[in-house]
Formats: sequence, C-alpha cells, structure tokens
Amino acid sequence: MTGDDLAAVVELERLLLRPDTRADPDRVAALLHPEFREFGASGRVWDGEAIVRALGADPEVRGTAEAFEVVRLAEDVVLLTYRVTGHRGSLRSSLWVRDGAAGWRLRFHQGTPAPG
Repeated sequence: MTGDDLAAVVELERLLLRPDTRADPDRVAALLHPEFREFGASGRVWDGEAIVRALGADPEVRGTAEAFEVVRLAEDVVLLTYRVTGHRGSLRSSLWVRDGAAGWRLRFHQGTPAPG
C-alpha cells in the first residue's frame, strides 16, 4: 500500500461528505461495501440500503470535516478518523477495504458526539 492509496481513501471519504454525492443513490451505493454498517452519532444502526435512502433524503452535511488521520491496518484495510466541527460536532471513524475490481469501499462507519 502506498501513500497514494491512503490519499485515495481520504478523497473517497471527502466525496461521501459532499451533498451532490450524498444525493446520488447510485454513487453512494457504489462506494459502500455490500456488508456496510454504521453506528450513527444518534445511536441508530444503519445498513447500506438505509443509509443510501437517508443521505438521499437529507444530503447536507452540517459542519466541516477536518483533522483526517489514516492508519493502515492490513494490506487492503485502512482506518480513517476525523472530526466534524459545527452545529453538532462529532468524531468519526471509517473502515475502508479494497474490494477487488471495485476498489476501496466503505465497510464500517461510526459517528460519536464530540464533547462540548
């Protein structure tokens, strides 16, 4: 895995934070692993189909993503953490896996309310 791989994962995460991407169900679904799960900051657990619908219904991100950190966990597995600041800040973590010809896909995401 190269620095380019790590940068690609950050760019894919940023892409998922863009309203135009979030509003496009096909684009979001293509970025998600078939077994995607999310533990939301609200406490809700989402699967891929549910998150695609939710993002399409409300594609806006309230806040700014910053402080991205990337850690390679295995040859084809990357953990990305970052913070979203703004109205309701949160700490975020995403587990990306390289899935053959499909490339990097988001396997797991968690949002945790940030203190203060």
